[in-house]
Amino acid sequence: MIEKLQHKYALSRQGAVDMIKACISVTITNMILMMSAGILYTLIKDVLEGNLDKDRIPFYAISSVLIIILYFITNFIQYNATFLTTYRESGVRRTTIAERLRKLPLSYFGKKNLADLTTNIMGDCAMIETASSHWIPELIGAVASVSIVGVSMFFFFDARMVLASFWVIPVAFFIVITCSGAEKRAVRKNQAVKLDMADGIQECLESIRDLRANNAEGRYMEELEGKIRKVEKYALSTELKMAVYVNSAAIILKAGIGTTAIAGGILFAKGEIDLLTFFMFLMLVARLYAPMEISLQNFAAIVSTGIQCERLDEVLSHKLQTGKEEINNSGYDIVFDHVGFKYSDDTDVLKDVSFTAKQGQVTALIGPSGGGKTTISRLAARFWDINSGKITLGGEDISKIDPESLLTKYSIVFQDVTLFNNSVMENIRIGKSGATDAEVMEAARLANCDEFVNLLPDKYNTYIGENGSELSGGERQRISIARAFLKDAPVILLDEATASLDAENETVIQEALSRLIKNKTVLIIAHRMRTIANADKIVVLKDGTVAEQGSPKELSGKDSIYSHMTKQQMITQSWKM
Repeated sequence: MIEKLQHKYALSRQGAVDMIKACISVTITNMILMMSAGILYTLIKDVLEGNLDKDRIPFYAISSVLIIILYFITNFIQYNATFLTTYRESGVRRTTIAERLRKLPLSYFGKKNLADLTTNIMGDCAMIETASSHWIPELIGAVASVSIVGVSMFFFFDARMVLASFWVIPVAFFIVITCSGAEKRAVRKNQAVKLDMADGIQECLESIRDLRANNAEGRYMEELEGKIRKVEKYALSTELKMAVYVNSAAIILKAGIGTTAIAGGILFAKGEIDLLTFFMFLMLVARLYAPMEISLQNFAAIVSTGIQCERLDEVLSHKLQTGKEEINNSGYDIVFDHVGFKYSDDTDVLKDVSFTAKQGQVTALIGPSGGGKTTISRLAARFWDINSGKITLGGEDISKIDPESLLTKYSIVFQDVTLFNNSVMENIRIGKSGATDAEVMEAARLANCDEFVNLLPDKYNTYIGENGSELSGGERQRISIARAFLKDAPVILLDEATASLDAENETVIQEALSRLIKNKTVLIIAHRMRTIANADKIVVLKDGTVAEQGSPKELSGKDSIYSHMTKQQMITQSWKM
């Protein structure tokens, strides 16, 4: 049961145990409240039958006091079990999700977008928190307590009156249960259009500059308004569908008052029940149906929460990238041995790729776009796991190494640099946690950052805006290289590090890179042939396979893809407008 609750409601083991405790405590609290009605019934019966004497009064007094004390005790336990433990579990859930996201392969994030993941951590967790603290324990407690009372009354009262009072409860719940499939479909559709709207708003904020530059704001806002209207439409539709079923069930519950009154009136007229029993059942249904109505609404809400639970359980159940933390490599040669890789759509990206990037050498990956160059660099750092073959670092199979431990051996400079709205100093310090200011500034000097940092208002303490918006492309790239200098890892991966830069910035960054890659294993991706003119080895990729490999001199001396690309670039560089 505990494991089922864990998966169904995205709970930790302790969270599942606490939910069971919460349901039991609510049931006991409800039972104690119903006990007071039972004592009231026997008291009135004794009064009417003239059996209330001095010996019976202490019994009722003590019973009343005990019920009050028990109610306060169980209510205190219930509050702790339903609210405090739920909020504690909510914190555990958010932390657990964040930790799992940290350990998931990047292939998982390729299927998701930022709005979806943000909804996972914030919106879905908040919804499940409300369900765990308010809806689920109240529903289970109400159903359990009513079932216990209903079964008990069969033995102490007229079975016909019990049936007349309780028949509506299973029928009402059956109506709500039958709608669960339709409700889930509606909630899924509602969730999909909400995410589409969130994506649209986020995209608008991120691309407002381009929209304005192309006078496309009006058209884009029309599309965004359509997405917002769609959310409104599906929200109303979902609420309407739920209301039809829940209100129908509530009407059935109200019918129970009528059947109780009719059955009781007939049986009383025949003399088969007394007046006190008749009024006791009327009082019972008046007390019973109101909380059951709330329980029906809770049940409908729990059904819709199932979608959020499924989304969170997808994250919590997804296979993690794991491995040993200790690396026993011998050197830092990177070897691709008959590697095959495909994304989730089963399309082959790499097929039988084999080559070696030797330590102390620069190995360049070139070839037409879509050939698999970037994929190889990602696989080398175990951002994804391969489907066949083997990749080793110094003889160690990287699929058996913990990704975070593996990445301590890599410095990566991407074409698209990610910076944070923090100071230059802290943006560079990301390369090595705990680095001193002197170490950071030395790394910045090696990356040729000094010349622009010293012109900033607060120099290294200057905040550079969201994703480095206050800096130029070349300046942002140099900060990325400074991080790599600070990390000083034995393996360097360079992914189109100078592809989008002007000639002046490219020259400065090339100088910085030449210092960075000394005596390291270097895997570089480049389209500009002059970037890799001094590479030790060229690996040409085409259609996911190694079309040719060798030194620049070897490949230039024959009719090769490399020599063809070199000639084409020379023609392109001589082109004038």
